Amino acid sequence: MGDLGNVKTFGGVGALFLLIGTFIPYVGPIISIIGLIFVFIAVKSISELAKDHDIFSNYLYHFIFSIISIVAIFVIILIGFGAIGGFSWITSLQDINITDFSTFWDYFGGIIGYAILALFVGWILGIIAAIYLRRSYNSIAKHTKVGLFRTTGTVYFVGAITTIILIGFVILFIGRIIEIIAYFSLPDKLPTGDKKEKSERKCPNCDREIPEDAISCPYCSKKLT
Repeated sequence: MGDLGNVKTFGGVGALFLLIGTFIPYVGPIISIIGLIFVFIAVKSISELAKDHDIFSNYLYHFIFSIISIVAIFVIILIGFGAIGGFSWITSLQDINITDFSTFWDYFGGIIGYAILALFVGWILGIIAAIYLRRSYNSIAKHTKVGLFRTTGTVYFVGAITTIILIGFVILFIGRIIEIIAYFSLPDKLPTGDKKEKSERKCPNCDREIPEDAISCPYCSKKLT
């Protein structure tokens, strides 16, 4: 794609699919995957148009750490389940009195400990993923002049930190909405600087910057050719 008009469509629709895919049963994951592909295309295109490789690489790291976070939670829970006895532990539950606290803790203390560990590891990895997303979107905001990308990155970062107290999931939901708006707010072309670049002409005698049209140095009065 050669302009931001197509990026706007891919990114906006992709972010929208990622949002609605969360709430749709059965086909929701498929919609989310399609949305993720669209967003990847958009981010990659912006990275190429802006000639800033960090935009895409940071987003890629965000995706990788997000996947690692999910896998880590699953693996730790699986290890914990095996450590406490696996399916035999489930079978033994019918023979215990879970209303007794000491008995309850003897049977569930281990799995609770592994669950807490899994959530903590997932939380840390989620924060790292959000840091990379924030870097990517800050760069996009810099090149496109769409400040909502910077807002999106910040909201995602705050949301990732506060997921430990659950309110973070609401913040992440808000971040997704802002992300959709940010993509649809993209201009059709990358903005170009309006200001002329500062002159780098220097006096050969005193080495100070001087106007391009100067015939003598205003500082040391040396005649210029």
